[in-house]
Amino acid sequence: MARGERGIPMAVVERILKQKGEQAGVTRVSDKAIRYLKQELEDIALEIAKGAVSLANHGKRTTVKREDIQLATKQIFKKM
Repeated sequence: MARGERGIPMAVVERILKQKGEQAGVTRVSDKAIRYLKQELEDIALEIAKGAVSLANHGKRTTVKREDIQLATKQIFKKM
């Protein structure tokens, strides 16, 4: 990660956008688009994590399991 950067690295987000862009004939991605998608992905990840932790607590567990992440993801995207 770059100095002061937290969360998902911008290079990863840029690579994802460019890979998908190339498939659709888009050759350039703006820095603003990269930063915006990065923030949106981090926000979604935080919501999923919050839901998964809640599910683990509800199950009286101290470990978040893959199933918690799956269910939390379904719950989050069902709301969208």
